[in-house]
Parts: sequence; structure tokens; C-alpha cells
Amino acid sequence: MKISCFLSAQFDPSASAVEGIDAVVTQAAAAEAAGFHAVYLGHHYLAKSAFVQPVPLAGYLASATSRVRIGFGVLLAPLLNPVALAEDLASLDVLSRGRLTVGLGAGYRKRETAAFGVGWDDRLRRLREYVPILRALWSGSTLDLAGTWGEVPGASLPLRPVQPGGPPLWIGAFAEPAVRRAARLDCPWLIGPKGDDAELARLLTVYRSVLAENDLSLDREYPMSREAFIADSYSAAVAGVAPHLQRQYAGYRSWDDAQKIDLDRYLAEDCLVGSADDIVEKLRRWERDLGVTEVSLRHQFVGASQEEAMDQLARFGSEVIPKVAS
Repeated sequence: MKISCFLSAQFDPSASAVEGIDAVVTQAAAAEAAGFHAVYLGHHYLAKSAFVQPVPLAGYLASATSRVRIGFGVLLAPLLNPVALAEDLASLDVLSRGRLTVGLGAGYRKRETAAFGVGWDDRLRRLREYVPILRALWSGSTLDLAGTWGEVPGASLPLRPVQPGGPPLWIGAFAEPAVRRAARLDCPWLIGPKGDDAELARLLTVYRSVLAENDLSLDREYPMSREAFIADSYSAAVAGVAPHLQRQYAGYRSWDDAQKIDLDRYLAEDCLVGSADDIVEKLRRWERDLGVTEVSLRHQFVGASQEEAMDQLARFGSEVIPKVAS
């Protein structure tokens, strides 16, 4: 199983964004040195925090690292033009020397879709249309394209990604219809940071069934994202992370489910929280019982200190990654 981390590039508006980005770059370099497989970035517009946009930041991180993969978990593709998206992502793959992984999502904030003139239902249609467009352009095809985003005859992409066929495309999803959509698009399902083992097993059965119905291979990546915190004991880890999660989820006003979370249950069942032994045991269970191949961990929360984030990266690197790798 591969262990990756999610980098939080959003800051208090009163703080220095320059210093914040310096901290994110330091975390990315530390993650690379500690043996993490990849670092992932989130995507929002019109956030309450000072949110550094992920596409330019990914290019910046590519120059600050040499081995670790760089990706999005997730990029709000329907808000963007697919031709621009294809060229931007091909550029990032070149800049990173073929280290890019692209998680895509439909988004859940109507404020964002309204700002870009994207109909609420159209965001789903665009996501379905964009995946084959990106793959075809990256593979060298010439396409006559038209959609609610615009029209272009004879579209082609002279700039080709380093990775054959382009960067891997994953689809972030929570609800069953979205999980089915990921399977029909022949994309790995990026499991979000909620759902206990029973719910994930049910949805993975649905996902694999749809793959089989469409004669698509089950042999693929099964990535997952989780909130994470390591300490000397489970109780100490809960005490360390609970205030951060309460503050983090209070900001998701338009994500109804986030307001209904039972924090005690969520920490015990959905998150990766506890001692090193607790965490390794859960990771091995997810690998054995669910077939999960990669887990991306969020260590940095809005309002948490850089020192805490660096300590978490170091502890996961020394106490967890070697055990999971072995």
C-alpha cells in the first residue's frame, strides 16, 4: 500500500500567504524525504480562507521536489474549459517530468458553479464529457468539440504529456450514483474522507460490479483519502485532532452531511487516528478487506501550526510507512 499526504494551501486571510506557501513547500519536501508516495492539493473558488489555486501551485511544487508524485484531490473540472484543462495538465505533466495524478470532481458548492455560469446539472454532464476529451487529446487525437463550455473544430494538442496517454484520471465521489459514474468512465474511484468499512465495502461492490458489466478491468488503483493524526495512544490522538476537525468541518456550510457528523464515531471508524500500531492495523485491514492501494492523509488543518504538521509527517514517515511497506 502507498501512503500519500494532502497539503492544505489555504490560510487565514490576515496571515502572510507567502509564508504559508513556504510552509507548504517545506511540507512537500519533508513528505518526499519521509517516503510518502504523493502529495495532493484541493480546489475551491470564493473560499473564506486565502486559498492558493492548485494548478499554479502544482507547477511550483514540481520544481521544489524530484521524486514524489503531485496531484489533485480533487480538481473541479466542470468549472473549467476542457481544452484549457487539457493543455494546463499536459504542461504540469511536463513540468513534473511525468509525476502528475489528476483527481476530478463535480463539486458541491452552488456558489462556485453560479460564479462560472455552469448549471448545477450541467456540472455532471461536463464531468462525463471531459474525461474522454482529455484522454483523446493527450493521446494525439484531433476532435471536433462542442459543449456548453464552447465550440472548437479540429482540436488537437501539440504539447503531449510525458506519461503515455496522459496523467492518470481519478474521480472523487461520495454517493452511489457518482461511484457508478466513475466506473462507467473507467476511472479509479477516489474514496473521500468519510464512510466506515461497511459502507465502503458496499460501494466498492457497486463500483466493481459496474466495471464488470462494462467489461472493464478490476485491476486498477483503489485510492482513498482520510483525515489522520498519530500520537502515542488513541486518546492522545483524538485530543490532538478533534479541535482541528471541529473547526474544519464547521466551514463546510454547503455540505449538509458535514454538519451531521458524529465526531466520536467519525474519528473511531472513518479516520486514521491513533498510535502507530492502531494506524498500521487499520491500513492493513483496508488493504486486505477493501483492496485499497493508496491512502492520502491530511495532516495539516486550518489553524494548526507548521510545527505540528511537520511532526505528523515525520512520525508517519518513521513509524508507519516502513511497516506498511514491509
